[in-house]
Amino acid sequence: MLKMCDVYSDSPRSFATQSGTDITMIKATQGTWYVNPECDVDYQAAKKAGKQLGIYHYCEGGNPEAEAKYFYKNTKNYVGEAVPAVDWESGQNSSWGNSNYVRRFVDEFHRLSGVWPLIYVQASALSQVANCAKDCGLWIASYPSMNWKSWTVPNMKVNTYPWSTYTIWQFTGDNMDRNLVNTTKEGWKKLAKGSSKPAAKKKSTWVKKSGEFILGEALAIHKEPHIDSPAIAKLSKGSVVKYDATLQGPLRLWLRPPRSNGKCGYIVAKDKYGKALGKFR
Repeated sequence: MLKMCDVYSDSPRSFATQSGTDITMIKATQGTWYVNPECDVDYQAAKKAGKQLGIYHYCEGGNPEAEAKYFYKNTKNYVGEAVPAVDWESGQNSSWGNSNYVRRFVDEFHRLSGVWPLIYVQASALSQVANCAKDCGLWIASYPSMNWKSWTVPNMKVNTYPWSTYTIWQFTGDNMDRNLVNTTKEGWKKLAKGSSKPAAKKKSTWVKKSGEFILGEALAIHKEPHIDSPAIAKLSKGSVVKYDATLQGPLRLWLRPPRSNGKCGYIVAKDKYGKALGKFR
């Protein structure tokens, strides 16, 4: 296994290049407003010292896609060389407890970069990020005590469920964040490269299918199958819509109700999180 130190702006700069470590993980961004002014200083120093590299984003709990875009925008020159990670913890995080937030964040970052970020989380909050286990590696924080100030690896069991094991285990967080990395240098480089390119967009096509949809809430009939398209009618909860085709778009499931003038309207049946907005019959 490898040794890793993770650093942020208030860390001593020497932490990024310390002897005996293999990897330096550097805080890059937070929310949609903060870029660590020491990020590239530590990055370039660690790179010159021959360290493997990582960069992470601290979530503040705003819109997850916006935070992922901010992280990517400010680190895209590192993508492919440094392993990205998303830091999910309770401090300064207005969405703490939301079990779909990190899923949305990593999906957006992967769409932009082709790389799945690692997920940093404390052992007691694994359930909040469990729906990412199939795609993302785990960076687990689990300490024997808050006074374990050495690189001696503690003899303790680390809960990682539903992950089979961790990619990184942070076992100290007092005077220094010390981590054990469960891969080789070549394995780390593979994590950084990801798929080498963003995921290809699937072409959406209409499928002829007739049926009825009972609205579970008030919805608009749109002029085009796009959420920002103008509404041509507004229907109340319980309204029944007859449709003749469906379209699974990149985010939403659309229905095509014929109109009396020979044209069509468009209504959302499932939102971008896959939630049904009514019932089919």
